[in-house]
Amino acid sequence: MGFHTFAICAYGQSPYLEACIRSLKAQTAPTEIICVTSTPSPWLEELMKSQNIPMYVREGEKGIGRDWNFALKKAEGRFVTLAHQDDLYSRHYVEELTRSYERWPDMAVFMSDGVLIRHGRLTWGGRIEAVKKVLRLPWRVKALCHIKAVKSAGLILGNPVMCPSCSYRKDQLKLPLFSHEYDFVLDWDCMRRLARKKGRFICVEKPLLYYRIHDGAATKACILDHRREREERQMFEEIWPGRLSRLLMKAYGLAGKHYD
Repeated sequence: MGFHTFAICAYGQSPYLEACIRSLKAQTAPTEIICVTSTPSPWLEELMKSQNIPMYVREGEKGIGRDWNFALKKAEGRFVTLAHQDDLYSRHYVEELTRSYERWPDMAVFMSDGVLIRHGRLTWGGRIEAVKKVLRLPWRVKALCHIKAVKSAGLILGNPVMCPSCSYRKDQLKLPLFSHEYDFVLDWDCMRRLARKKGRFICVEKPLLYYRIHDGAATKACILDHRREREERQMFEEIWPGRLSRLLMKAYGLAGKHYD
């Protein structure tokens, strides 16, 4: 078993996929790169062949959770990052992950801050990024981030995690990791469950991820058909009673309006 794997979760014919691959290959620390898909095509097969990246095809029922669980299964690294095909990664991402693991060997999940790419430009200091930073405050003291209550505290007012920035410790976490019930909040749901288990959350407050919002993104689709709203409401109702969950949902929804 190697130390780290980037598992690219590919679908369709993304114009940003080659840039994503370049950012993964530019890492300053060793990493494995694989591609998984449930929508194979000659275009994707040829691209992966030209990049010398093994591609694995998942058959069966569609679903993001199923795709992500399949990616975790196929990856050979101790830590696995589910790389979103439209995003870019700092060349120091694996280096920072390695340094964090050496400092905190009980680390179960590694994550970082991120910067939005919108209309081809980096958008610094956006509203949702600021909100997420505030929600991550309980995780600033890394020495306490093995405590279940501390890990959970960062997840009760919303989802502060930049999902593509996460690297999951495969040799410590039980698979399958993601629920098939959700399409948008499946990472929030996963982190809430992991917070109740052993293992430390380590968040590096550096922009190691550059994530892209565009009309073809899965995030945008979840907004347009209101899946995001329905699933976030369900999560808040599981955490908070009645009227309070509705108030929090409204405030959290306003913070995320820049995705619309």
